[in-house]
Amino acid sequence: EVQLVESGGGLVQAGGSLRLSCAASGFTFDTSAIGWFRQAPGKEREGVACISSGDGSTYYADTVNGRFTISTDNAKNTVYLQMNSLKPEDTAVYYCAADLTSGGWGPVSPRFNRFNYWGQGTQVTVSS
Repeated sequence: EVQLVESGGGLVQAGGSLRLSCAASGFTFDTSAIGWFRQAPGKEREGVACISSGDGSTYYADTVNGRFTISTDNAKNTVYLQMNSLKPEDTAVYYCAADLTSGGWGPVSPRFNRFNYWGQGTQVTVSS
């Protein structure tokens, strides 16, 4: 059974940092792509960052580029999202999702990958 479990959310002041973790199980991690998405109340879901677990190719949305970093620990089947210089507009529920068909290499994006497996989400709140 595919499982994705997010952790690390919380309340932080603007300018602060948080690191989200996504623990994956039930599939071959090295041949997958993992994405972090977020959804704020009343807004559409946004693909924030993605990574190919095999070769480390990454994608970042313009809204977070330069502030967020996605990485993997393949030995632990875990994906991280390091979030720095947080802004109130980063407040959302953050989800990780997996594309098991990607092969784990090459360009990755929330638009073209098939992120069919989702975690339950973790709340990030940034106060001003």
